Amino acid sequence: MQTYMTGGTLEVLLVDAEGIRHTNLLGRASYYVIIECGTREYRSKESSSEDDKISWNEKFTFEFPLSDWENLTHLKFRIMDTELFTDTGFVGETIVHLGGIITEGKDRGFIELKPVPYNVVLEDDTYKGEIKIGFRFIANKEAHVTETREFLAEDKTKPRGSIRRSIANIWRILWWRFLFCHKTDSKTKHKHK
Repeated sequence: MQTYMTGGTLEVLLVDAEGIRHTNLLGRASYYVIIECGTREYRSKESSSEDDKISWNEKFTFEFPLSDWENLTHLKFRIMDTELFTDTGFVGETIVHLGGIITEGKDRGFIELKPVPYNVVLEDDTYKGEIKIGFRFIANKEAHVTETREFLAEDKTKPRGSIRRSIANIWRILWWRFLFCHKTDSKTKHKHK
């Protein structure tokens, strides 16, 4: 039995970040994350750092048809900050490749990856800090359900064999076994006499 994925939903849990670069000169910066997946983009809420840790605890949902999921290769997380005198400043980014997540999710129908830390890459390609992200991919398998329902509906329209015919076939088989066994027994009895 084949299952056809018509699309899927990727849920992204943006948990927190720690040890990231501080670009502000005065006071505490507020941080937010821009999450890009294909042509879709989300912006997290702003969160200020406390004890070198920034918390968001936000969930974002990306829904695409199968044709789009086959072409989507990664998610990009850009960490930005806002300061007193500037609108935004680039802090760092993380790219998570989606190949394994989508493949496993398609095959199993569902996959969940608990939040784990990913390195934050700076403009000069060095690492500073980590961002913790979790994933859940749910395959949409409506095509399989529809196909099964259509198949069952087609089976109901086919004529069924009658019960009488089935019982007659069983009796015919039993009768032939009885005759065959009875003839074999009577031939062996005559030979031994």
